[in-house]
Amino acid sequence: QAPLQESGGGLVQAGGSLRLSCAVSGRTISTYATGWFRQGQGKEREFVAVIERRPGRTYYADSVKGRFTISKDNLKDMVYLQMNSLKPEDTAVYFCARTNLWSVDAGAYSDWGQGTQVTVSS
Repeated sequence: QAPLQESGGGLVQAGGSLRLSCAVSGRTISTYATGWFRQGQGKEREFVAVIERRPGRTYYADSVKGRFTISKDNLKDMVYLQMNSLKPEDTAVYFCARTNLWSVDAGAYSDWGQGTQVTVSS
């Protein structure tokens, strides 16, 4: 079983909402934080949001602040990304990943999911 697995992607119209889920397995106790990244076609992977396992501090990219909300359920080992007011420029493959640091740098994340496609139509 992959250590992280995303779900919830799909096609949505601009202005709509989607909720992504990330199931985290294995070594969850040693995980300090879980983040969401995205990669649009022909673009570099970029940071979206991160949340501490405990006590739950969060941080967002400016491009999604006020529209996206990251949350977690430690009992279920799940991390979520609620995406509201979606824009066509949010179209990308979304990945969740975990790290032992507090970081927005993809290089600091050791385990990654396979990604889920989010497409926002105009």
